[in-house]
Amino acid sequence: MLTLRQIEVIRAIMVTGTVGGAARLLNVSSPGISRVMKHAESVLGIKLFSRKGGRFDPTQEARDIFNLVNGVYDKVEDLHFVIRRLKRGMDAELRVGSVPSISNVMVPRAIADVRRKFPSLLIDIDVLKIEEAIDYLLLGKGEAVAISYRIDHPMLSFVPLAEGRLKCIVPSAHPLANRSSVSARDIARYPLIGIDPNDPFGRIMAGIFSAQSLSYDVTIKARFGSTVCALVANGLGIAVLDEFTLAGDNWPTLRVLDIEEPAAFQTFIAFRRDATLSTYCDAFIAALRGHMRDPSGRAQTNVDRGRVKPRSRPRKVTSG
Repeated sequence: MLTLRQIEVIRAIMVTGTVGGAARLLNVSSPGISRVMKHAESVLGIKLFSRKGGRFDPTQEARDIFNLVNGVYDKVEDLHFVIRRLKRGMDAELRVGSVPSISNVMVPRAIADVRRKFPSLLIDIDVLKIEEAIDYLLLGKGEAVAISYRIDHPMLSFVPLAEGRLKCIVPSAHPLANRSSVSARDIARYPLIGIDPNDPFGRIMAGIFSAQSLSYDVTIKARFGSTVCALVANGLGIAVLDEFTLAGDNWPTLRVLDIEEPAAFQTFIAFRRDATLSTYCDAFIAALRGHMRDPSGRAQTNVDRGRVKPRSRPRKVTSG
């Protein structure tokens, strides 16, 4: 049985007529070509070429199998062509989703890495609420979702992505702006934007406030981080946001302060348990994990265009 390499060498000698020509065509040494040819003749038990004046003429037996050899070679070339296209991402699509907090800055950075690796890959990104992620995956709308909360579901797997921390943001002219860190008690003294106890991040802060029996005023509720930043920048209050939303440094008039109480959270990549992720999705996850584990990077385009849901009047919230 001939190997693909032997078929390649036999064809190269038949096309060029010399061992040297075949070596140049295949970009290998002439002695290597000679060894492969002799081994192929030994395997087949027939002579394939006769040497005349420095040229290798195919024997009748070689001519009889040339068309078959050429056909096999063409199929191999087709295979290499398809593999080259796959390596560039041609005729392929990556479909992934993300919650807004991760889609703002981290996802664009990861997608930029994927684009450099697969320049022809089609990419579809959905920005999803946490409750939308389940249907997105179960209905096959995408391969994976970057998510900020783990959901128990028999059909879904949740793999840790990166740990993050919550930060407090204030306008540059705010009384807290000159500080590097603030406590929950400091935060509770001012009108708050966007803290919802039903939200994963809001639940962390609500727990901190409750543990210290602190009451706080939520004056405006907003769904997306970019909207919260804009509201704070306009002097409408202060807010607590995740560090991934703030990593792009897209709000120069805001001051980002550490929170003195433990305010860490875990993010996940979710996908169907019965799914085999594509090479492109694996590359996306690896890039996303890398950027999220080191959020300090160059500013990226903010892809999150949030909407505001203001309340008609301030609400007094008492924890506990």
